[in-house]
Amino acid sequence: MAYSIKHVTTFRYHPAVGESVMEVRMQPRSDMRQRCITFSLDVNPQANVMTYRDFFGNAVHHFDIPGRHKLIEVTAHAIVDINPAAWPAVHYGTWEDLDTRVAEGDYWEMLLPSQYAKPTDLLAELSEELKLERRGAPLDLLMEVNRALYDKFDYAPNTTKVDSPIDDALRARRGVCQDFAHIMIALVRQLKIPCRYVSGYLFHADKAKDRSPAGATHAWVEAYLGEAGWVAFDPTNNLLGSERHIHVAVGRDYADVPPTRGVYKGEAESELSVRVVVAPQKPPARWTSNNSSSNRPNLPQKNSMGEKVSSEIAATQEDAQQSTASRDGRDRCGLRAECGGK
Repeated sequence: MAYSIKHVTTFRYHPAVGESVMEVRMQPRSDMRQRCITFSLDVNPQANVMTYRDFFGNAVHHFDIPGRHKLIEVTAHAIVDINPAAWPAVHYGTWEDLDTRVAEGDYWEMLLPSQYAKPTDLLAELSEELKLERRGAPLDLLMEVNRALYDKFDYAPNTTKVDSPIDDALRARRGVCQDFAHIMIALVRQLKIPCRYVSGYLFHADKAKDRSPAGATHAWVEAYLGEAGWVAFDPTNNLLGSERHIHVAVGRDYADVPPTRGVYKGEAESELSVRVVVAPQKPPARWTSNNSSSNRPNLPQKNSMGEKVSSEIAATQEDAQQSTASRDGRDRCGLRAECGGK
């Protein structure tokens, strides 16, 4: 399966602002499960776009616009090829095997509390409610947590903000994909399982019963499960990672992977709108396979650092879906973009 992706982000400023500096994480990753065949980034007003890789291996494009302007429009186009042979059934490992592999690797960043995924009293209450403790097989337990968050929390756009602490969603028992991901990450790390945030896109098939909307970015998590590598869980939709998940960036939480982030000079109100279109496309012949997807994460290979290379997943927040968010824009130009509409 292959997908074409168009992701348009527009900032409007009232009144016009001075110089803007922005970085963008919109280029899908390439690994054994997906391949970014083409990618282009267009910026209006025209700007010289530079590229680098961040600490987590995400592609980052950055640019500055020196003159006064009332609008910035960033348009990303990509074609991503999904390898259908890279999604075999997950092997069930033991806690002992997992602990051994974690001790042998370098997973500290994904084990420690982070800006949006850290312990709180409300999180402790939820953990007690779920009777969260090591039992059975690690995969079974995480599937149980994935389902519990889906059952106990309502998907409700505009109920939290992009920088809301997890307590807001925990208290209301509702939120959006970013909140679901942060809560699951904080719970899973308490089990001493490395867990990371993934931003990207979810293709919405005709018969899929997804709670997250089409036309927007998405977020989910990956947990390191030893021999199975990094396994994707989507608590918003009660899914395991599948061919429908297209990953763009990974990090400790949303703070590491916002699709857009920047600053500008001046005082102005800003309006943000986001449009995302994900459409199926005929895959290259050389990746065509008779193997059908089992809707399970892959069994990845090790990279040079001994880490399992697997689904490097995808973007954040869904409700920006052509919605518009207004806010005071002083010295902010997209710091909260793409999660918007919460």
